[in-house]
Amino acid sequence: MVDCKLPLRSFIMLIITLTEFTSLVSTEVYVVIVEGDPVVHYYRFSATSAPSGKKRNVSNNFVAAHVAYLTRKQDFLLESTFAKRNYKKLYSYHHLINGFAVDITPEQADVLVKRSQVLHMEKDTRLTTMTTHTPEYLGLPTGCWAELEGGLHNAGEGTVIGLVDTGVDPRHPSFSDQVPNSYKPPISYSGKCEVTSDFPEGSCNNKLVGARHFAAAAISAGEFNASINFASPLDENGHGSHTASTAAGNNGVPVVLGGFNYGNASGMAPRAHIAEYKALYRNIGGFFADVVAALEQAVIDGVDIISLSLGPTSTPRGTTYLQLLDVAMLSVIKAGIFVTQAAGNSGPYPKTILSYSPWIVSVAASTHDRTYPNFIFLGDKQKFPGNGITPGTDGEGMYNLILASDGRMRNLSNLDVDDCQDPDHFDIAMVEGKIMICTYSFRFSLGISTIGGLISTAHTLKAAGVVFLISSEMTERQRFIPVAVEFPAITIPSVNDSLAILKYYYTSRERSATGVMIGTGAQAKILGGQQANFSSIPPQVTTFSSRGPDVDSSDMNVADLLKPNIMAPGHLIWAAWSSIGESTSDGLKAQNFAMISGTSMATPHIAGIAALVKQKYPDFSPAAIASAMATTAFVVDSSGKPLLAQHPSNNVTEELGTATPFDFGAGAVNATAALDPGLIFDAGYEDYITFLCSIPGLSNSTIFLATRSKCVPGTNHLPSDLNTPSLTIANLTGSRVAVRTVTNVASKGEIYTASVTEPTNVSIKVEPEVLSIEGGEAKPIALTLTATRSSAIASFGSLLLRGNEGHMVRIPIAVLLKKPVP
Repeated sequence: MVDCKLPLRSFIMLIITLTEFTSLVSTEVYVVIVEGDPVVHYYRFSATSAPSGKKRNVSNNFVAAHVAYLTRKQDFLLESTFAKRNYKKLYSYHHLINGFAVDITPEQADVLVKRSQVLHMEKDTRLTTMTTHTPEYLGLPTGCWAELEGGLHNAGEGTVIGLVDTGVDPRHPSFSDQVPNSYKPPISYSGKCEVTSDFPEGSCNNKLVGARHFAAAAISAGEFNASINFASPLDENGHGSHTASTAAGNNGVPVVLGGFNYGNASGMAPRAHIAEYKALYRNIGGFFADVVAALEQAVIDGVDIISLSLGPTSTPRGTTYLQLLDVAMLSVIKAGIFVTQAAGNSGPYPKTILSYSPWIVSVAASTHDRTYPNFIFLGDKQKFPGNGITPGTDGEGMYNLILASDGRMRNLSNLDVDDCQDPDHFDIAMVEGKIMICTYSFRFSLGISTIGGLISTAHTLKAAGVVFLISSEMTERQRFIPVAVEFPAITIPSVNDSLAILKYYYTSRERSATGVMIGTGAQAKILGGQQANFSSIPPQVTTFSSRGPDVDSSDMNVADLLKPNIMAPGHLIWAAWSSIGESTSDGLKAQNFAMISGTSMATPHIAGIAALVKQKYPDFSPAAIASAMATTAFVVDSSGKPLLAQHPSNNVTEELGTATPFDFGAGAVNATAALDPGLIFDAGYEDYITFLCSIPGLSNSTIFLATRSKCVPGTNHLPSDLNTPSLTIANLTGSRVAVRTVTNVASKGEIYTASVTEPTNVSIKVEPEVLSIEGGEAKPIALTLTATRSSAIASFGSLLLRGNEGHMVRIPIAVLLKKPVP
């Protein structure tokens, strides 16, 4: 029995403990913006505010004094609001935004938000990840790298790419500085390497120059699991190592799995330095409060490029451009740092884009030209293609087939074993030495069953191999990702082919008079799919890649802004994986490399190429870097045919159709051409404020509270006036004039001739039609768009500026609602 007679002191302590526990479980993390300019605003930072356009040094005595002042004011606000100090301050933000993250109860939040010093407050939101041969595919070795001084051995030298992700495995050879051409420490980077028991001294080097972790919000939310999540920069997931090596991993690292060499891996900017800011965690994703803290640290440390393979799980409430993550990234841009973000993996439907603002380069994902063909040969000479990066069955001989339901234990006749997940459900004598026939169903889509479980079952039963059929309940729009395993296996992605294999099996099966299977004459062999096949197939927009048009609010109003911005390879990308990383979604054991897909994989391609552009043009603003890639992107293949999209957003029922700018932005990135763009469309912080001030329904006071910047009175701008390398008009009533300013970044003058491809039901006039522009000169180009027929269907065109020195500058044009004026 329990003695309930507690001493009075113990009883009081118990009540206090219970009260504290009740408070703990009812608290939530809030991000609060308060009065006072953050560092990048207080010192009026911009991409071109310092001599030669270089980033200003934010680590000086004046900045330190201002940071201390802001922190004191924040602490005073909290202390004066909550006299008992029954709150937990997680972070103090002072460079990108002036505010803090605090763990308090909803009742306390109601009190805090009423204080006059509080400009904005919102509950912390969850973020998620947007989950090689591609350097050759993008033409880097013979093109872009060769164009840079020093070639491959200097590609990205001196630039620092900061990645906010799941951490990094410092032991991976992709991040070693023990290479023939040794690395020098970056001059302008001042970041540190966090040291913990699982990320010991020496983990960083002159390649991996910085690594920190940010988990206060995840811990306060009760999501952090110390048994699988590391409170250090170490990557327990694998995603962060993958993106970091894609952006800037060492060149020539052998990709070896199961003793088979799949080739060599390289980052886009193999000589760039890597700084990892861990704010995402296994089975968690991340929280805004942690991500902003990571962004702040990256700016303080002095990175050149920031890559974000993360985003919200859905469209945020209110104005998309003023969600706290986007406001923070606007300040990153003001500090002169290029930011790229994954477009999202919610395609192919329209308005699924999850990266919204014009100061962010939003990246769509494409396929590339490498495939791993695999085949199964049947005993009746039929041959079927499939997926599976696997070895073939041993030798040249054929093996008997066994359907999963025919191989199960006799006493389990009513159990569905078609997914082949448990070896105890099978009679090993029936399966051993045969090729198992298993079936893909929605159980795999839901994660209940995994390919890892299937392979483990077949291996335990000593099967000769596995053929994985698609059930008739699935549709062929379900795209199967080939998985690298060390066991003979093949996935048949066609319903018709799957039925044909089953028909062959059933007609060859022998049963006893009582219906018990006694044998089968069905035989097969698996060819294997470890050898890559390289074709001339141009890139296609992947089904999963999120699509435009962009929206400016949670009301899903279409914006006068093009999203996504550009496309890069994001399908079946080989890159580094953490040696302690979690198994992939297929349930397979993690290895040092993984082939995965997502806009998460496309984004670091753009980050690496941006580093190469930054290396050649150190004075370029973030917008100039983005423009160089956008205006040189390609939208047609080598034969002049338009690029295609899997289920294009303007007709998602179509298996494969012509891609539009709402699928791929400006087009597929051309790294070599981006190093010599000819003209750029530049923009800076004040231009983005003007853009915000032009959005209908967005008040000047709201913009000031979010950005600490005021709208200029008396101006009459439209969102489409922003000087982007694209033109999108959501509602064209009558005519509209849009002006773009181009700057010649070539070494000498050039004469450009304009030509226009008009969107359907729109006429366009360009002035001037011939533009003569000197090196370093900036000139305007006016486009007058007129609706010629009413239509609510989006139509697309382009402006092409062809220079007499060989430069080709292209911007896409999109017009949605069209209404002529009589």
